Amino acid sequence: MRALLTNDDGINAPGLAALATAIAEIAEVVIVAPLTEMSAVGHAITLSDPLKVIEVNKNGAPYGYGVNGTPADCVKLAYWALLKDQPKPDVLISGINLGSNTGINTIYSGTVSAATEGAILGIPSFAISLTTFVNPDFSPAATFAAKFLAPFLQFNCPRGVFFNINVPAVPLHQIRGIKITQQGMAAYEEKYHVRKDPFNRKYYWLTGAKKNVETDLNYDDAAINNNYISITPIHYNLTYFELLDELNNYHFDDKIEW
Repeated sequence: MRALLTNDDGINAPGLAALATAIAEIAEVVIVAPLTEMSAVGHAITLSDPLKVIEVNKNGAPYGYGVNGTPADCVKLAYWALLKDQPKPDVLISGINLGSNTGINTIYSGTVSAATEGAILGIPSFAISLTTFVNPDFSPAATFAAKFLAPFLQFNCPRGVFFNINVPAVPLHQIRGIKITQQGMAAYEEKYHVRKDPFNRKYYWLTGAKKNVETDLNYDDAAINNNYISITPIHYNLTYFELLDELNNYHFDDKIEW
């Protein structure tokens, strides 16, 4: 089995290293990840600048390829160029992300977008995140990723669908199980802090917090808040199908003077 690993925290992130160590016990690992942190870049791809690749070594041994691009760039580049003359990956895993990728964060997440790109290319893919920014212990999430891999590949996932996984930041023995969830829709209350640089020029720093977070365990945030691993199936088709019939019956063309 060949596993392509990537992330949005950068190729030197400890979450990626923990994932690589766990997956290397059961599969051949190929790492293609951003050279620097690319959090919250969404599904951005690089078109107007060249992509450069650096072979990264750790402890004197080859570790992976660092790319001066986005997570989606990394997946595209791996598939169409770096691995062009090699066997294609059997699975793509993006993570382990530092911090949760739940609710609306899913749209912004570079981690999730890398898995989206894998799904677009027809590779079985999942993103995995650890739901904390403080004193992270990636070992429970890494252990779960390795144990989850075999049943995930046995499951007949529809084309274009991938999984977004969030692991609560608790010891493995405190994880209560798995919940299959839907993406939460809790809104953010956001604020820009206005500061000044040494030259007295203003700059802005975004902060925010979710409000009215769902408590129903069928939602991602609620599941992880109750120490369950949340698995949400995601699809990149953004069509809101429930509205198609109503829109067709509304007959916009009859209401517009051409």
